[in-house]
Amino acid sequence: MSQHHTNEEFRMTTFAEPAVTTAAVDLLSRLAAAVAAHPGRTAVHAVDGSLDFAALDRRTAQLARALRAAGVRRGDRVGIHLARTADLPVALLAAWRAGAAYVPLDPAYPAERIAFMAADARLAAVVSADTEPPVPAGVPVLRPDAADTEAPAEPFTAHPLDSAYVIYTSGSTGRPKGVEVPHGAVADLAAALELSGAYRPEPGVVAWNASVSFDASVQQWIRICRGDTLVVIDDTQRAEPTRLVRLLAEHAVTDLDLTPSHWQLLREPLAGSGAHVPRLFMGGEPVPARTWLELAEGGIDALNLYGPTECTVDAITTPITGPGPHLGEPLPGVRAYLLDGRLAPVTTPGAVGELYLAGPGLAHGYPGHPGQTASRFTADPFAPEPGARMYRTGDRARRSAEGLLEYAGRVDRQVKLRGFRVEPGEVEHALGALAGVTAAAVTLYEAAPGDHRLAGHVTGAALRPADLLAELRRTLPAHLVPSTVTVLDALPLTPNGKVDHSALPTPAPTADGPAAQGGVDEQVAEVWRTVLGVPDVEQSDDFLSLGGHSLAALRVVHLLRRKLNVELQLRDLLDAADLAGFTAAVRRAAAAGPAAARPTLSARREAVR
Repeated sequence: MSQHHTNEEFRMTTFAEPAVTTAAVDLLSRLAAAVAAHPGRTAVHAVDGSLDFAALDRRTAQLARALRAAGVRRGDRVGIHLARTADLPVALLAAWRAGAAYVPLDPAYPAERIAFMAADARLAAVVSADTEPPVPAGVPVLRPDAADTEAPAEPFTAHPLDSAYVIYTSGSTGRPKGVEVPHGAVADLAAALELSGAYRPEPGVVAWNASVSFDASVQQWIRICRGDTLVVIDDTQRAEPTRLVRLLAEHAVTDLDLTPSHWQLLREPLAGSGAHVPRLFMGGEPVPARTWLELAEGGIDALNLYGPTECTVDAITTPITGPGPHLGEPLPGVRAYLLDGRLAPVTTPGAVGELYLAGPGLAHGYPGHPGQTASRFTADPFAPEPGARMYRTGDRARRSAEGLLEYAGRVDRQVKLRGFRVEPGEVEHALGALAGVTAAAVTLYEAAPGDHRLAGHVTGAALRPADLLAELRRTLPAHLVPSTVTVLDALPLTPNGKVDHSALPTPAPTADGPAAQGGVDEQVAEVWRTVLGVPDVEQSDDFLSLGGHSLAALRVVHLLRRKLNVELQLRDLLDAADLAGFTAAVRRAAAAGPAAARPTLSARREAVR
């Protein structure tokens, strides 16, 4: 630490919890202990069946032997190309037991993106239910039930520096980049969440809600290694709040990880069901003040979790209580610094600095990108041990007058959208590469309170926005495809010749306005136009193809319930083939009678832990 930084400055700007004095037990060893202690306890519930811990151990060992027989060795990477079934946790654990790091390849992603990630990660093998997944030729493809009884059962004990997984995030250069995380960091994450009280000592029932391609999934699925029961939520259950609430009640789920956006989908059906509210682990995006206040005043057991992928999911946490949103304090072992541009501590309450994180949870870096790794993982001048690194988060923060650490935005253009990290530069590269596009820019706008979307802006001759969006869906995952594309004569520029993103036209925010005039057909169409921000819709239009997503669908259902006093479910919209089909569902709902009153959300005392 530089000499001009006083001890008092360091104390005020270094937020740290005591480090774990002994190395955390690796998760495969913890899993073996759970299997030995409770072989008959349910380990996995999924749409295709359940597994107890003995069966989970048997299946993961079987697949691990098959991976070894296919040539997988310690330090290799194995692609996991599976839907959300019981096969998924089996495959992840099998990759670890074979000595490899896993690389999630979400089948919902476009084939071109999967192929890029598979090639970039230099996979030694892939586990897939498909016979020909989009991976490079020559890479062995194994089914999740593959077995090789001839291969020796070689137990693998992970070293803390062995790679556990590589998860790809949006990249500002136009290509996704992998983040490589070691086993020691994952073991430390579990131990720190236990020490902080986020994980209870006794086994729980944990809902696996996040996509395996989203790093929040790690915090959820590794719970199985400590003896918790894992409830794997498939895509259909996740998309329908009412079904998801029934699933939580059916399995008596105790812990649910979700984004604030997803909470808005679940809030009303959960309140109306009368079911216990599980402990909520909220992360992936800032918790809005209104959501924070509702949870705090209702006595709901909820935690706010903060942490970038590069710091192994979670680094800072706090109960959602008190007057308003804040980040909380570091998990045990994590060091957090609030620094200015010269890496000097920011000491004045209310003054904004950039947040840096250090400790055992840091990733190895970005495989194949040493320059980017060096720029984001820098030497830690405050560390008690030599050679320590800290991670530059790019997040701005401040200490309030009350001493609370508060999020204050980004130093760059990166955004979080429904829990996913989004680099607008990647979307701009994809737009700019389309035929006829001469320039492209992407911004984030708020279509309605809490409903954030991407807006694309392009220049070029004879361009049709619908065609551009259709092309993007072939190459980008859904969360990176803009809701709208606007064709401009020219992009606005700053005086130094760069694109002036603040001057780009923003689609006007929509509001819950008065009921549209006309019959049911016109009112349903008007709600679609309002929520989707499009000038016109046809009866043959599909909601998702027009840029709709789950949060937008919830707004459609909410508006029509208010305007027409009908009882609608999200499924009515998501199952409809087009506007005409959904309008028919609205007419059936109207014939069935008026909507029920909206219930108030409050905690059941016996459910709050």
